[in-house]
Amino acid sequence: MKRADLVDYLDDYLDISTGSDYGPNGLQVEGRDEIETVVTGVSACVELFDRAADLDADAVLVHHGLFWDGQPSTLVGFRARRVRTLIENDLNLLAYHLPLDRHGVLGNNVLAARAFGLVDLATFAANRGIDIGWHGRFEEPISAAELRRRTTEVFGQEPLMFPAGPDPARTLGIVAGGAQRDVYAAIDLGLDAFITGEVSEWVMNVVREAGIHYLSAGHYATERSGIRALGEHVAERFGLRVEFIDVPNPV
Repeated sequence: MKRADLVDYLDDYLDISTGSDYGPNGLQVEGRDEIETVVTGVSACVELFDRAADLDADAVLVHHGLFWDGQPSTLVGFRARRVRTLIENDLNLLAYHLPLDRHGVLGNNVLAARAFGLVDLATFAANRGIDIGWHGRFEEPISAAELRRRTTEVFGQEPLMFPAGPDPARTLGIVAGGAQRDVYAAIDLGLDAFITGEVSEWVMNVVREAGIHYLSAGHYATERSGIRALGEHVAERFGLRVEFIDVPNPV
C-alpha cells in the first residue's frame, strides 16, 4: 500500500489530533513510497533499524520515536547515525506515543487491564488533560502474592513490588511506562494496587503511608503489548507482512 494511506489511517485510528504529546506522532522520517513489510518495536534505535533492514522492511512502527521535546535539534553523533540508518535503507519511521498508551482497544493500558482479568473498566490518570490509564476490579479478590505472580506473567519479568495495600486486593490501576507520579491518581481513587513501568525513591514511603500495593514492572515490558497489537491490526486490515522485533530492555 501507499505510505500516505497507512499514515493517514493510523493517524486517524489513534486520534493523534486530540491532545498534545512530548514529541511528534505519525511519520517522523520519510522512506520509500510503497509499503509491503512493516517491522514493529517499542523504541527507535539503530539495532531495531538494522534488523528491519535485514528483513527488507519498508517501514518501522514504534511507540517511542526519535524526536522529543527538550532534546537537541541537531543531528550529530548517535542521532545522526540513527537517521542515517533509516535514510540509507529507505525506511519509513512511524511513531505513536500517548495515543497508543490511551487507546481503548489496542492501548498498552487497556490490554494489560484485560490481561489481568479486570472488569468494570474505566479510565483515570490524566496526562496533558486526557486520561491514559485504566482501572477496574477483580471479579474475585486476589492475594498480594497472586498479584505479583500475574504481573510477572503479563509483562514477562519479575516486578519490584511494595506490598503495602489490602490483602486480598480488589481493585487495580495500570499506567504503563514512566508513570510513577500517577500513583497519586490511584490513591485518590482508593485503588488497592497500582502498576506502572518505573519507580522513584519517594514512592516507597508514599505507598506505605497511603496503603496501596505498588508494582514496577519495567517501562519497556509494560509497553510491548500495544505496539505489537497495532502491528497485528495493520497486518489483518491491509494484508501487509508485519513482524515484531524485540530489543529487550530491563528498565
